[in-house]
Amino acid sequence: MKLKFTLLIFVLMMAAACSSRKGVPYTEPLQTREQEVLQGKVLYDRYCNTCHPGGSSGLGPALNNKPLPGFLIRYQIRHGLGVMPAFSKEVIPPEDSKKIVAYMKAVRKLD
Repeated sequence: MKLKFTLLIFVLMMAAACSSRKGVPYTEPLQTREQEVLQGKVLYDRYCNTCHPGGSSGLGPALNNKPLPGFLIRYQIRHGLGVMPAFSKEVIPPEDSKKIVAYMKAVRKLD
């Protein structure tokens, strides 16, 4: 059962990889006062930006072209994928992973 779920997650991530945005960086500044989004940016910069600078490709693939739903982003944060490390609940608590997702969704709206 776990293998089927993992396979489903993988297929959904691959399907979401098809987008016209590709590695194009976000150009508009994030204009929000939502604390969850602002805190998510800080967390993204701390944990994600090194490999996915500005959402484009770096050591890791671009995230700009992967409009995954929030639960899949949180799953990937927790379990990793390929060379991406898994981040335990001690490193990125569930509330912080939700903030990262809120930031990524807010930035997506700039598209």
